[in-house]
Amino acid sequence: MYLGALFDRFAQKSPVTVMTRALMENALAPEALDDIFAKHAELQYERTLLFSSVVDLMGLVVCKVQPAVSSAYRAVKDTLPVSLTALYDKINGIEGEVSAALVRHTGERLGAIVEAMGAQHPALLPGYRVKIIDGNHFAATERRLAVLRRCKAGPLPGHALVILDPALMLATDMIPCEDGHAQERSLFSQVLARVSPGELWLGDRNFCTVGFLHGILKQRSFFCIRQHANFPVASEGTLRGRGRCATGEVFEQSVTFLGEDGLPVEIRRVLVRLDKPTRDGDTEIAILTNVPPRDASAVKIAELYQERWTLEGLFLTLTQTLDGEIPSLGYPKAALFAFSVALVSYNIASVIRAALRAKFGHEKVEREISGYYIANEVRATSTGMDLALDEADWEPFHAMPPNEMARRLLEYAGHARLDAFKRTPRGPKKPVPPRTKHTTETHVSTARLLAEVGTKQ
Repeated sequence: MYLGALFDRFAQKSPVTVMTRALMENALAPEALDDIFAKHAELQYERTLLFSSVVDLMGLVVCKVQPAVSSAYRAVKDTLPVSLTALYDKINGIEGEVSAALVRHTGERLGAIVEAMGAQHPALLPGYRVKIIDGNHFAATERRLAVLRRCKAGPLPGHALVILDPALMLATDMIPCEDGHAQERSLFSQVLARVSPGELWLGDRNFCTVGFLHGILKQRSFFCIRQHANFPVASEGTLRGRGRCATGEVFEQSVTFLGEDGLPVEIRRVLVRLDKPTRDGDTEIAILTNVPPRDASAVKIAELYQERWTLEGLFLTLTQTLDGEIPSLGYPKAALFAFSVALVSYNIASVIRAALRAKFGHEKVEREISGYYIANEVRATSTGMDLALDEADWEPFHAMPPNEMARRLLEYAGHARLDAFKRTPRGPKKPVPPRTKHTTETHVSTARLLAEVGTKQ
């Protein structure tokens, strides 16, 4: 047996930390990462600093184990044969295709493990492989670059399209863009190159263009996309009521648009008249789809479109639980690389959640378990575990096949104490009371106010 007693103790006392490290070793094996760099890098080259070492270091920052790249460098300085300046030069020059390939590699490797555990989510629409796509525009960075110091406007380091597989709950691909002002539509040709027959793509109205919808149709695939106000409809059929969904009344009609080849294309339009307006003030939304009525009713299409918000939840995790947008990284390539490592970290956390689902039940884990508390335990325990265990203890996980990884993850998951990760539900937010207590002071003493209330009582 290659794992010793100390390893077994960590596996029993903090199984999620062991699962996290084991998944990192499997999905981010140094040989595989360096091979990704060798295949996809065009301008950069490896000499003394390996791409796998840079990924490991950036993971410390993204997972909030270290507060910045410089502090992470100091923590692992003995293992890096380069200076801090050379490290930054490397990070600032990592090409977008290398970052995207990193996400694809881990998505494929981790997806096989989820399937081996039988921990997939129920299919959103049986018979279809659903893909959810959305864009994430990075927040403005600090003005550390010389070209930014005299600029008043917020410097945007770029954005990326992310593709989510909701059955696996993994980010399976990323399409990077260094131009923070470029439209998402400029990347649609790259998206269409990734569309396969039989898939169902969910997206918001930014993806509603003639070229994109026609491109999906040409790939013999399907879409469920909110209609943009400027989408050109050539003709409309009769609008008929189809019942209700959770958000309002549902109607349906056939519509026709002219494809890129000038020929008419007939699809379905599902209209939802909302019970409550959206945050933009819209009282109804229209959804375009080519899914046949026999496979999905109008009400089902309306419900299916709501699943698009699953990807918004992923972006929220990247900004709250992880540190996917690092303000100090002003170079676009560096910002995109950090974001890709954050997606990889999210995927690893998602596989841990999948293992818990397979062991304790889907409904229990999804309803009760908080990803924040899981991440918090990993951060609190990982440093001590790394000090106690040797690197040799993790080497068997590098080339471990998906079935064996699945078996071990389920074994470790059996030791997890779910009550340590239980959500803390909060009641509805109370309205902010009017500030009626007048004072001429800039600040007020809380202790004096409490004493005043106590005296009155």
